[in-house]
Amino acid sequence: MTLPDNDPLASRHTKPFLAHLEDLRRTILWCLVTVGLGIVVTIPLVPQIVSILQRPVVAAGMDPAEFLKIIQIAGGFAVAMRVSFWGGLVISAPIMVMVIAHFVFPGLTPRERTAVRRSSGFAVALFAAGVVMGYLVTLPMAVKVLLGVNRWLGKASEFVILSDYMSFALKILLAFGLAFELPVIVLALGSVGLVTSGQLSEYRRYVIVFLMILAMILTPPDPVTQLLMAVPLALLYEGCIWVLRFRERRSAAAHD
Repeated sequence: MTLPDNDPLASRHTKPFLAHLEDLRRTILWCLVTVGLGIVVTIPLVPQIVSILQRPVVAAGMDPAEFLKIIQIAGGFAVAMRVSFWGGLVISAPIMVMVIAHFVFPGLTPRERTAVRRSSGFAVALFAAGVVMGYLVTLPMAVKVLLGVNRWLGKASEFVILSDYMSFALKILLAFGLAFELPVIVLALGSVGLVTSGQLSEYRRYVIVFLMILAMILTPPDPVTQLLMAVPLALLYEGCIWVLRFRERRSAAAHD
């Protein structure tokens, strides 16, 4: 049986779904606007970003002026576009997380909303920590290892195309920033009672395997870089277990 368009029962069932679709459309639009603003902010900073991202090459014992080349007439434009896009994505990623959280916010319980609010600042801090670690530790190590593999094969790289290197470097920074959001998800789930410290401890071995697979997907194909991501994530996961255990004990003591 088909309900008429003016039937109040039909509008009651249809309107929330359409409103939800409209909210989703707005969320996607805001995410695109956020990325666009991040790109606009990044464009004037492209020369400085390129200079900063060349430092791991120096740490690997190479001269960026000789090692990183532009070999096409439009190569400089390609570098600027890649750096501005990936740099804008890195800048806007924490804001997009908040936009998406705002989209799911109306469907949450008051307890879940409190968990989201408390984790927002923590999420931004962890994203920044992931980017910093990717830049200071992982990127220089990845450059050294990958260039070492080339030399081991007897095919030492005389130069690398600058645009390719910039994409490679910025993807690593973005991957580390996003990967470091894992504790936020775990702690948020624990705050609303969906997981406990005991459950996290029980599935620790499986989670470590998952983190290794995640590191293989997000990082260059060398075991050193993968371990540089997987080990900190495993330590952060262990930290989540201790934080939830402390909360559970405090909550139990408060109810006694």
